[in-house]
Amino acid sequence: MKLGRNDLCWCGSHKKYKSCHLAFDEKLNKMKQEGILVPSHKMIKTPEQIEGIKKSGKLNTAVLDLVAQSIKEGMSTEEINTLVHEYTISHGGIPAPLHYKGFPKSVCTSINEEVCHGIPDKNRILQNGDIVNVDVTTILDGYYADASRMFCIGEVSSEAKRLVEVTKQCLDAGLAAVKPWGFLGDIGYAVNSLATKNGYSVVENIGGHGVGLGFHEEPYVCHIGKPNTGMLLVPGMVFTIEPMVNIGTGEVYQDAANGWTIYTEDGALSAQWEYTVAIRENGVEILTK
Repeated sequence: MKLGRNDLCWCGSHKKYKSCHLAFDEKLNKMKQEGILVPSHKMIKTPEQIEGIKKSGKLNTAVLDLVAQSIKEGMSTEEINTLVHEYTISHGGIPAPLHYKGFPKSVCTSINEEVCHGIPDKNRILQNGDIVNVDVTTILDGYYADASRMFCIGEVSSEAKRLVEVTKQCLDAGLAAVKPWGFLGDIGYAVNSLATKNGYSVVENIGGHGVGLGFHEEPYVCHIGKPNTGMLLVPGMVFTIEPMVNIGTGEVYQDAANGWTIYTEDGALSAQWEYTVAIRENGVEILTK
């Protein structure tokens, strides 16, 4: 049903359409007519929703800060899981990964050649020289926030350290490419250009995603792309940027036994960093990191 100028806006702001999203929709429709892929209304968060996601993001960041203070050689990945679970619950949150499509733990811990979705295990002990991705997603008051960080355990090789550092730079490059009324392809181009410049490969078939009212929402955020292509980026969109960068090939495979963990095809090291971001009228805001 087409909204009239004086009808309440579709976004739930309780404002009249003419003073809320009318001009916004007119701009989107014009671009759509020009053949540009535009986001649906479902992908646009209200200011109130973004504030809720931001609040969840603060708890999510605090969880990762706690992991940063605690992670060490000799620790099991199950201990990381316990740390994340207990802190989240004690602060009124819910660990989103737990029981998500059958995932058995409250956090993902991915080591060395594990690209993502590593399952915590009491028998998996962190060793000197390991690089570890800890991926935390928190639900607070119904809002989701998602971020991950890399951790170097003890004395890591110069090769591993460089991969971790460059992957963080790739994330920052992707973030810098986010502009209101820009394109998703700008993010992928920035990430992949920096990774390949450093001799690395980017995983193409696993990427970022919309987040906030659910764990995984549209759009899919690929970390390989071309400038000025893909979906239009508009104020109100909330999504993750989470490049997975490999020393060797970008090809990966899934663990047949547990159905979750993703590994590099050639057994080479992989690293990942992740932010949740919101597009604002005048730029981009990091909601959790």
